Amino acid sequence: MRSADATTLVRTALAILVVYLIIVKFPVAATILLIAVVIALDGLDGYFAVREESRGRISFSAYLKSALGDNEAKAKVRKVKESIKKSAPHGARMDVAGDRVVEYSLWIVFTYLHVLPIYVILIVLVRHSFVDALMASKGTSSRMKTGFASKIYSSNIARGGINVVKFLTFSYLALVYVSGYPIIFGYILTGILVAYILLRGAAEVYESMNERRG
Repeated sequence: MRSADATTLVRTALAILVVYLIIVKFPVAATILLIAVVIALDGLDGYFAVREESRGRISFSAYLKSALGDNEAKAKVRKVKESIKKSAPHGARMDVAGDRVVEYSLWIVFTYLHVLPIYVILIVLVRHSFVDALMASKGTSSRMKTGFASKIYSSNIARGGINVVKFLTFSYLALVYVSGYPIIFGYILTGILVAYILLRGAAEVYESMNERRG
């Protein structure tokens, strides 16, 4: 098994553990730390895939430089990612599957615990189901070709931003349930996260429609 796929499976298992810890009201600081680990692993599986495909020639520092916008490093990483599509075509879809399990697990537990109303997860489920199906028809959404979609969805700022908002939202919702924090701030963070998810979904639809016209 590729190290990147193993990382995805570990991330998935940790997400299930987080759900259990929230339900039993485990000390919330440890739970929040674990949420941070789960979200951080989302970026590491990409590095492991690149490192394995390049036979270790691309270091983590080079991978980080590419994420921060270094053009030379980005070119090297992009070349490796193109070869990954041929050697491990399932990798990108595995990554998406891991993302969905992690996200759905957290949405479900807070709905189950009556921290969030059910229509929030319904919005997320409908968005992901239809957009994922649309993007699967073209392969993967990891690289956007149009300028609009690239800025909204696949730019490093966009990817980093959505992970920060996810961490803040789910961590605060854990504080609401376990420690009795005011729910109003949880609703505000949830609204921001859902709006972010819908905006990125619009970028994916735009990319798909633009590609079909092309």
